[in-house]
Amino acid sequence: MLFLFVCRFNMAPIDEKDVGLKTDLITINPSQIKGYRNLQKRPGPLMQRVNIYGNASLIMPAFASPQNTRLSVSALKALWPPRPQLRVIFFSSSYLKTLDHFWKGHGLRGNRLSTGFMLINVALELCDHVHIYGFWPFDIDLQQRPLPHHYFDNKGPKKGVHSMPEEFLHLLQLHSQGVLTMHLKPCL
Repeated sequence: MLFLFVCRFNMAPIDEKDVGLKTDLITINPSQIKGYRNLQKRPGPLMQRVNIYGNASLIMPAFASPQNTRLSVSALKALWPPRPQLRVIFFSSSYLKTLDHFWKGHGLRGNRLSTGFMLINVALELCDHVHIYGFWPFDIDLQQRPLPHHYFDNKGPKKGVHSMPEEFLHLLQLHSQGVLTMHLKPCL
C-alpha cells in the first residue's frame, strides 16, 4: 500500500489551488519564531499561523544552536498548553551532530545544514520513495528568469550559515543515483 506523507518547510503557506493542503509535517525555523514577539503572553498569532496545517506535526532544529534551543522551547511553551494534542518534535542533538559529521565528511562545508536538507535526510531514512519539490538554491531558474528564495517570500538564509548550492549538488547526486527524485520543472 502506498502512503503519501507530505512535509513542508518554513511554515510555507498552503492553498488548495497552487500547492495543496495536505501537510503531515511542517518545519518551523527558529529564525521565523523571532518574528512572534512575547510568545508567552501572546501565543495567538503563532497559534493562528500553525492552525492552517490542521493535525500536522511541527518539527524544529532546536538543538542546532543555543539560540535555536531558546526560541524552540519558547514556541513549544506557547503552543502546547492551548493545543495539547499538537505534536511538536525537536531534532535530537546527537542526530544533528551525526548528520553534520556525515555530510562534512562528504565535503559539505556550510556552518549548519539547512532545515530542508535535515528533513530530506530524515525522509531518506524513513521512506521508500522520496520526491522533493522546490529545493532550488539559485536566484534564477533554468530559463534564466529571476526566482524568489521561497515560493511565498524572498527571505534567504543569512550569508555564510548554510551552503545551499552544495546541499543542492549532493541532492542532485542522490537523484542521479536513484536514491530520491528531484522535481526541478515548475509545477502545473
